[in-house]
Amino acid sequence: MKNYISVTILLLSFSGFAQQYKKADFKTLNAYLTFDVPHKKILGKVKYTFDLLEKTDTITIDAHDMDYTNVTINGKKAGFVDAPHALKLYKGYKKGKNTLEFDYTAQPKQTLYFVGEGDGLQIWTQGQGKYTSHWLPSFDDMNEKVVFNLSVGFQEGFEVLANGELKGKSPEGNLLKWNYEMQNPMSSYLLMMAIGRFEKQQQMSASGTPLEFYYRPEDRDKFEPTYRYSKQIFDFFEKEIGVKYTWGIYRQIPVLDFLYAGMENTTSTIFSQDYVVDNIGFNDRTYVNVNAHELAHQWFGDLITAKSGEHHWLQEGFATYYALLAEQELYGEDHFYYEMYQMAERLQQASQTDTIPILNEKASALSYYQKGAWALHVLREGVGHDAFRKAVKTYLEKYAFQNVSTEDFLAEINKVSDYDTESFKKRWLENPKFEVGEAIELLKKNKFIQQYFAIGSLQSQPFKEGKEMYTQVMNSDAFWPLKEEILFQLAEVPFEEKADIVRTAMKTDNIKIRQAVARTVVTIPDAFFEEYKSLMQDESYVTKEIALNVLSMRFPDRIGEFLDMSDTWVGFNDKNLRILWLTLAYTTKDYRADKKEQYYTELQDYASPKYESSIRQNALSNLIYIGKQDDVVLINLARATKHHKWQFAKFGRDNIRKLLKEEGYREAFTNIMPELKENERQRLELLLAE
Repeated sequence: MKNYISVTILLLSFSGFAQQYKKADFKTLNAYLTFDVPHKKILGKVKYTFDLLEKTDTITIDAHDMDYTNVTINGKKAGFVDAPHALKLYKGYKKGKNTLEFDYTAQPKQTLYFVGEGDGLQIWTQGQGKYTSHWLPSFDDMNEKVVFNLSVGFQEGFEVLANGELKGKSPEGNLLKWNYEMQNPMSSYLLMMAIGRFEKQQQMSASGTPLEFYYRPEDRDKFEPTYRYSKQIFDFFEKEIGVKYTWGIYRQIPVLDFLYAGMENTTSTIFSQDYVVDNIGFNDRTYVNVNAHELAHQWFGDLITAKSGEHHWLQEGFATYYALLAEQELYGEDHFYYEMYQMAERLQQASQTDTIPILNEKASALSYYQKGAWALHVLREGVGHDAFRKAVKTYLEKYAFQNVSTEDFLAEINKVSDYDTESFKKRWLENPKFEVGEAIELLKKNKFIQQYFAIGSLQSQPFKEGKEMYTQVMNSDAFWPLKEEILFQLAEVPFEEKADIVRTAMKTDNIKIRQAVARTVVTIPDAFFEEYKSLMQDESYVTKEIALNVLSMRFPDRIGEFLDMSDTWVGFNDKNLRILWLTLAYTTKDYRADKKEQYYTELQDYASPKYESSIRQNALSNLIYIGKQDDVVLINLARATKHHKWQFAKFGRDNIRKLLKEEGYREAFTNIMPELKENERQRLELLLAE
């Protein structure tokens, strides 16, 4: 999934009480929340205020598998039903203003996650797609907007974060109580909490909004590359959108084993620890696009929210497009057009099988995000940048803290332009096809893209016919994707014929271009050996990994030399370089024979639950490749199947299925059953029974 795809599409609930907000309008929530960490439970005291607008038999609050006590309305015992997925009130409320209070406990199966233990403990939430109602009685219907004020009690020494501004901290028994307040209403899916051992640094936006950036103490040296350009992005958005950030404070918090790239909780974005990078990691993987995407949501999604899934592109399409506009501000027009071109390629390919248009609640994430962004680009180019900016500003101001439809947005476009929005709607929002011709014409407005298409047209021609142009481009100051594309096109050309072009590419000192050499030159002549080996020194963890792999495979007699050069490498958060090195060191005959078992034990350790899923998955993949029928590996693979991160759980299931097809593994998996927790055992039994 590309960085700018922040989180799965919002799954909407259209149950019988989806229109309840028209009868009972919930205004405010004040809640005090504490935790039973060993049992992964949440305990809460809740006070809601609401206005009863029309007589109704039942008022429903979404809540999953919760126990309630002391339920009162207006100070008197309320009539309620404790349903599996809701708290249903049927007695005690009156026309006009009401106050509902109750205590509850829950052991959420999703949406509230306890990760790590001891000083490494983190607790965090992820409401979109899975619903906040699993940890807080609230509203799955995003048309119900409430002013949410959360107070959280937790042991001292941990940072506790929630939506809104921190109004103070005070002792509460043996806990420290953190009090957060919001000034304006929002949908429940945007509620958040994050608890952990965090440090922070603060900057101030040009307009005076405090910007808080959190990180683990051990990641202090990664602060600058991780949050690079954050203030510039914030200032750019306020200027480009034309509407001041309205929420008072903005903070960003990386957490372990987050489900997606990031989530735009109001005032407080949570994002994946994978985007916490050092200066070398920044050259390969940056938080910039996710950063911009989630911030853009503070306007598009948080300030105004789609009425239903049919209009979800108004959130994800806008956030995707404005993130690219921010990148254009940072990196230039060529970068912007290259990203738009790559999206167009994906959409063109997907449209061959994806028959659901954007204006459909069952549309794909690709449609909501990337086709939505392309639709906005077509509209912005069609009406003109100034008119588009004016319409967006009016649209946001008019519908602030409300829910919107596509018609609401297009109506504002119609006020500033005579552009045919009906035709636009049919072509881009109601038609499942991707308008390739229209997209190409817009892309060709950029000179770099014109050159890129020209290079692409040479692909089917003999190398000698394009050699002159290839050489000319490689010696120019052209934008790096042009040179990368040349190297990819020449991947099958014998090295002797393209040697001059490859050597010129190596001399550019551009990490992306040299990485393309690492990927495409896999048959390495002796005369090119030292130049290729120099890739191991590049400031790129991806390039280092490619080079070490290729050199080890092509020159097995010199693998000890390569391993000696790289024995201190670690790489990304997933320890990609360290785990690769351990695998090669263990499997290479005669290399540091006295440390073989030490290396294998380290690999086993990385596969254990003490590490993030990305590290565990990387280690398990390599241990499976090594091929020992190892109980420790099998136990950790079985444990993976019940991990909260669905991608890792799927990895565990898929690999168990593969191993069960090999001799001896069915018995081996059966033998480890006593070592597993009950839920892990049940999952493994199901896999064995397939």
